[in-house]
This record gives sequence, structure tokens and C-alpha cells, in this order.
Amino acid sequence: MPEPIHRPKKLTALHFVALLELAKGALVLLAGFGALSLLHQDVGQAAEDLVRLFHLNPASHMPRIFIKAATHFTDARLWWLAAAALGYALARIAEGYGLWRRKAWAEWFGVLTGAIYIPIEIYELLQRLTWPRATLLTVNLVVVGYLAVDLKRLKKASGGQGA
Repeated sequence: MPEPIHRPKKLTALHFVALLELAKGALVLLAGFGALSLLHQDVGQAAEDLVRLFHLNPASHMPRIFIKAATHFTDARLWWLAAAALGYALARIAEGYGLWRRKAWAEWFGVLTGAIYIPIEIYELLQRLTWPRATLLTVNLVVVGYLAVDLKRLKKASGGQGA
């Protein structure tokens, strides 16, 4: 039987990634509750109020698209949106918990789910180079790369038995 793999007890980069995933999960969970708070409301008016709150011109291109899209939301769509947000949030929270506890399954999950976005992020960056898009791609590449390298290290430490 192979010896247990030693992992440090101090906070590591893996813990940072875990916190990032937990924060993403919490943020999306809050967004889902926000969607539910709009049940039986005039969502179009709420969108217009939000645009004005951020001192944006409701007649300009992007705010106008946002407001028009919001007018098509029904209570059923809000429920579906909240359910999708819950599912996504639970996946991110489970991954964050697994990474915090240094579970290999969580690292595999993080590599797979993070890598899915890379081609899309590259495409978006090629369409229009912006700092937020470049930052998002860079952070995603660093996280996926770190998790992949750590998985390789675990496999080597376990004698090739898998992580």
C-alpha cells in the first residue's frame, strides 16, 4: 500500500483557488436569490431602475439591450434562472470545498471546468482586446495550469497510482 501523500498544512495556492471558487459560488447564489426577488415584479422597470442607479443612459446601446431583454422575463424564466444559478453555485461551492480539503477529484473538476472556458475566452479576446478579457483569460490559464501541475505532482508522488 503506498504511503499517504504529504500535503502542507499551511495556506497554499490551492487554498486561494478554493476561496476563488467559493466566492464565485456565493456570488452566483446571491444572483439567483436576486432573480427570485423579482418574481411578480415588472422586471423591465427594475432593469431601467438599475441602469439609472449606475448613472447610465437608458437610451444608449448596451443599457437599451439590457432593458429590452429584461422586459421578456416571466416568472417561469426567473425560476429557471434561479435554478440554473443554484446548480452552478453548488458546483462551484463543492469544488471550493474539495480544493480546500485538498481532494484530487476537486482538482480534476477544476481543470476540466476551467479549461472549457479557455477557447471561448481566447475567441472573445481576439474579437476585441480589453483588459477585463485579458485578465480573465490570464487568471483562468494560471488556475488551470496550477491545478494540472499539482495533479501531475500528486500522480508522481503516489508512484503513478493516480491522484
